[in-house]
Amino acid sequence: MVWFRRRYLFYLLLIIAATWWSMNMTGFEWRKLAQIPNIFEMISNRFFPVEWSLFPRMARESLVTLAMAFLGTFFALIVAVPLSFLAARNTSGSRVIYGSVRSFLSGLRSIPEIVFGLIFVTAFGLGPFAAVLAIILHNIGVLGKLISELIEAADDGPQEAMKSVGATRWVGHLFSIIPQIWPNILSHYFYRFEVAIRTSLILGFIGGGGIGQQLFNHFQSFYYTAVALDIICIMILVIFVDVIGGRIRARVI
Repeated sequence: MVWFRRRYLFYLLLIIAATWWSMNMTGFEWRKLAQIPNIFEMISNRFFPVEWSLFPRMARESLVTLAMAFLGTFFALIVAVPLSFLAARNTSGSRVIYGSVRSFLSGLRSIPEIVFGLIFVTAFGLGPFAAVLAIILHNIGVLGKLISELIEAADDGPQEAMKSVGATRWVGHLFSIIPQIWPNILSHYFYRFEVAIRTSLILGFIGGGGIGQQLFNHFQSFYYTAVALDIICIMILVIFVDVIGGRIRARVI
């Protein structure tokens, strides 16, 4: 019992030390929070009245952002599903294939979308195409990892039944595992789609198009009334996707 208490005391001290070190490294100071009223003063003086005349254009840019997120995650799902079978222990069929595909997915997952975006903007120029490619590559790694874990956790019973009727290995995997995990695959997909909406906004800061790029441009030109409109459109878009995605996930699980 004494050892148990000492262990948790050690964990508490470790957390305190990590918190102090992190605050020291980042320059986090509580007294700086006293400047928060300056934010409200800036918003009230510079963000209003909202530049509603730009709404048709910003609405279109919001749809561009939505399309970027959908296309990137949808293509990623198409590629990730077959790769996930090669990255699962019970379906890969070879340790070499399993290790290679796992490493490949880990590599894609470890590189943030914004890094891919910087590379592709340099190669293909400004616009949504580079952002879509960045979202595809990163989400192949994420979805491949998540789906491969679902495959490994699938029930072996249906697979054995498929083998007993003479089905080949891959046909057995397809018709015995996919029906089990499909609701969870859709759940993961819609979650990544919601994340991709926010990612698309950040990719717009580096020239990836969409409303994120408009927000960055308006900030750079001190066009704060347009920034206010951009923020409103972003809030509407994110809330809409969150609500719709949440309802769809609730139905498929």
